[in-house]
Amino acid sequence: MIKIQRYIGKTVAAAIFIVLLVLLSLESISVLVNQLADLEGDYGFVEAVMFVLLNIPSNIYDNLPMAALVGSLVGLGMLAGTSELVVMRAAGVTLIQLIGCVMRPVFVFICLGVFLGEFVAPFTDQYAKSRQALAKGVEPRFKRDSGVWNKEGNEYMHFSAVLPNGRLYGITRYLFDDKQNLVQSSYTETAIYQRDHWFETGGKVSQFNSGRIDVSTFETRQWKTDVSPDLLNILVLDTERLPMRRLSQYASYLDNQNIDASEYKLAFWSKAFQPLAMISLVMIAISFILGSLRQTTMGYRVFVGVIVGLVFQTSQKMLGPTSILFGFSPMLAVLIPILLCFAAGVGLLRRA
Repeated sequence: MIKIQRYIGKTVAAAIFIVLLVLLSLESISVLVNQLADLEGDYGFVEAVMFVLLNIPSNIYDNLPMAALVGSLVGLGMLAGTSELVVMRAAGVTLIQLIGCVMRPVFVFICLGVFLGEFVAPFTDQYAKSRQALAKGVEPRFKRDSGVWNKEGNEYMHFSAVLPNGRLYGITRYLFDDKQNLVQSSYTETAIYQRDHWFETGGKVSQFNSGRIDVSTFETRQWKTDVSPDLLNILVLDTERLPMRRLSQYASYLDNQNIDASEYKLAFWSKAFQPLAMISLVMIAISFILGSLRQTTMGYRVFVGVIVGLVFQTSQKMLGPTSILFGFSPMLAVLIPILLCFAAGVGLLRRA
């Protein structure tokens, strides 16, 4: 039985790995093409390739559920095509044992996904964005997808680049009075976080006084603010790229401020339930091979697997914003498609 477990595990793991490579290659080419349309300054082809390479961990994390589904279909389909599954069943391998053999390599990929999503992808994504911003230049760039905006009291601030180690580049700040009149603006080249404050280097301050503008410069100065590197590390990344611990902390912070945190809660539950999503999709794959698709061609199995994966992802993406719009639990919005998928897989296996 141990040899059978290893054989099935190696076959399924190899198929998932190959499918993941294909999906990752397609995703990387798509990202590279988009980056080539946005070249400027020192951000050339080499920097665009580096951006794609640094985004590989997050792309692996995103494509793991689809790779697990299609890879399981391909791996089990190969065994079914050579009648090896029939021989195994005739030799006394039960359905539960067969499911366990398939799930063993899937659990390895689940652990890989959790590790990348929590500890690798957030760091590499932030470093990629910071490297891109530095290559394009740290002068004020107020585009929708450029830099990070933050508001503290009557002051609005924009950061061209935020590095994970507590270093800022291109800091622009606008201070307004209670009547929303601009009182002061400043631009600083760099800032480093030290203990409880930022240490700014190389800046210019414009003071607006009764129709007169007074401009001054400084080499260094301290900046006292509640904006910490941890907060900026949350703001700089897209919500779905944040690790679960930061999503939970920031959602609690927003709740304490009476600010809607549904988006961050939805992202948290999406990450928390991704292992269950992979298991439910693999159950669908097993039910297809042992049930309705056991006599079909490999190409047709892959086609059906891709369709099922796309329907699953689309249903999650639709229910997520719906939960925010209508105010029901984000956890249910993520969990409902997973439970339906798992129930469908179990139902098809019972019929088979």
